[in-house]
Amino acid sequence: MATVVYMPEVLANVTEAAISTWSVQEGDSVAAGDTLAEVETEKAVVDFASEHTGVVAKLLVAAGDNVAVGAPIAVLRGDGESDADVASAVSALGDGSATAVPAAEPAPAEPAPAPSTPPAPAPVAVPAQAAPAPAAPTYAAADGERRFASPLARRLAREHGLDTAGIVGSGPSGRIVRRDIERALAERATTQAPAPASEPTPAAPAGSLAAPSGLPARTSAAHTRMRKTIARRLTESKTTVPHYYVSADCRVDALLALRAEINAGRETRISVNDLVLKAIAKALVAVPEANVMWTDEEMLSFEDVNLAVAIATESGLVTPVIRGAASLSLDAVSREARGFAEAARENRIRPEMLEGGTFTVSNLGMFGVPEFSAILNPPQAGILAVGAAIRQPVAQGDEIAIASVMRVTLSADHRAIDGAVAARLVKKFQELIEQPLSILV
Repeated sequence: MATVVYMPEVLANVTEAAISTWSVQEGDSVAAGDTLAEVETEKAVVDFASEHTGVVAKLLVAAGDNVAVGAPIAVLRGDGESDADVASAVSALGDGSATAVPAAEPAPAEPAPAPSTPPAPAPVAVPAQAAPAPAAPTYAAADGERRFASPLARRLAREHGLDTAGIVGSGPSGRIVRRDIERALAERATTQAPAPASEPTPAAPAGSLAAPSGLPARTSAAHTRMRKTIARRLTESKTTVPHYYVSADCRVDALLALRAEINAGRETRISVNDLVLKAIAKALVAVPEANVMWTDEEMLSFEDVNLAVAIATESGLVTPVIRGAASLSLDAVSREARGFAEAARENRIRPEMLEGGTFTVSNLGMFGVPEFSAILNPPQAGILAVGAAIRQPVAQGDEIAIASVMRVTLSADHRAIDGAVAARLVKKFQELIEQPLSILV
């Protein structure tokens, strides 16, 4: 039988991804390791490489479609396999095959059940085993029996709060597929009282935005999956995390002089941002109470720092992670940061580059921005916003002098980091920046 290619879990805990573009067409030959498609996740666009060799017999989803992880997306024909083998493989997929899912659109509200009827428990998804053709996703029913379900059926049941206990699957081997969920939803609707005819049409959801009238000539482009996710995550962060801010002015004349000395005769130059990254990593280790992360169940404290570096791309903001930054040399930090910047420009950011960050640095100084504050990236408890070094008057004893001053602003999660701790962290960072030799030892 022909080989079915499934949507991979390109990032941990991601349930959907989008086919940004197909790199192949039907009829193309591919070898193991060749890129089949660019897959857009919540954080980046990544290449999806084939694990098999063959000919692309059928593409099951179109470019731009959002697809559940584990859903089939293509079929490859191997040597000696015929069109009948391909047709058999597609037929075996059942109704759960190749069906795109909406891009993070909210499900329509279901009418509330009668007060005497307790709400059905939400289904519990059980991850499929990793294999070239993953096993069908399952639910654990209330009676303990495993119920196999297609990714689409699982998503529909979850969106509508539908318990799969008692649903008899009509797919292969009793697998629950889309038509089974739709039938169960229709049956549930018939048992619920219809809304009164005079009931007014619900208003648009609170906070929904639409273009106002009277705008000038314009063009429009649909939001990408990454842009929607950035908007959702930052909105959630700003509205659910108690942000507060601590700022400091750092005199950087000695830092700039040290950088010039380090770069003398070097082919690969150290940037101011490299020194900032190394300084905040050392400061976090020196103030361990700030080197933490808040979760719903516990506070996590870290011995080293996985430093996320904010990098702007055409698709949106990505934050690749320098692992163990406090333990790395300045040269090593510089190589990592430079490599991430090049990968972001060339759209080569891989999923593993984006995971495991414990603290973030966002530097807009290279754009001439003197000061700004940043929104936290949960569950991280801190992000440092770095402005440009500006020549300005400063008090020096009883005299006024001109110095290069860089303003930094720490955004902190007050659940995890108290104000005094944040002040100590910023003070330690300021000391390292103003006495830059201490960054190197």
